[in-house]
Amino acid sequence: MKFSNNNKILPSKAETIKFTQNLCVWLFPAIEGEKGINTPNKKIIKTLNKLLKPIENRLKTDKESIINSFLSSLPDIKKKLQADAGFINECDPASTCKEEVMLTYPGFYAILVFRLANKLYELNVPLIPRIMTEHAHSVTGIDIHPGATIGDNFCIDHGTGIVIGETSVIGNKVKIYQGVTIGALSVKKNKVAKKRHPTIEDNVIIYAGSTILGGETTIGHDSVIGGNVWLTNSIPPYSIAQNKSNISINQKKKKENIKKDN
Repeated sequence: MKFSNNNKILPSKAETIKFTQNLCVWLFPAIEGEKGINTPNKKIIKTLNKLLKPIENRLKTDKESIINSFLSSLPDIKKKLQADAGFINECDPASTCKEEVMLTYPGFYAILVFRLANKLYELNVPLIPRIMTEHAHSVTGIDIHPGATIGDNFCIDHGTGIVIGETSVIGNKVKIYQGVTIGALSVKKNKVAKKRHPTIEDNVIIYAGSTILGGETTIGHDSVIGGNVWLTNSIPPYSIAQNKSNISINQKKKKENIKKDN
């Protein structure tokens, strides 16, 4: 479907970002050092209704049903995110508490926005979930498509440069470090309906700079992917994949001080 230049048929990008930020702070006031609220703010509900209105003709169910389903999912989403924050705190010796994770870790913020956007994506809401995750991408450097499937206790450490594609499937207790790509082998448009991105099973660690590609690629549970590894084939559980580079270290010869004769 082609989009008209008439902005009345598109949700406001600025309003969507503001909605995302307000929702994040409502769920986790520690993000801004604010006090908690027990029930969803009427302003949040009103904003979501306003965002859905321009795309109402593209929704598969009515606005009210989508809003109610989204709001009813928030307690479960919050529990998942609390578990994510706890797992990140547990995995990172530099973290002193869950509140520090929520307040300062870009990885947690990217996961937070993803889980909210993912619910709207599951409700077949167009555009808005992608605006939300691209907002998180712009402020964290972490690009998670809202269509990805991510299990419980997800840890992103440092995070900058991480890419997780639309049809990726990530299990429970997975840890990912900066510069990791979980991507597609082919970006041809005719592959849009197929699984293009890898499956990462439970308890996998993927270290910095690694690239894993392909819809048929599965990383078996309890595996470790070392830094700068390139994988386009599946590996079995309990594997260690590493990139062996030949590094040569030679000691420099000390230069002797040459004194000039007077």
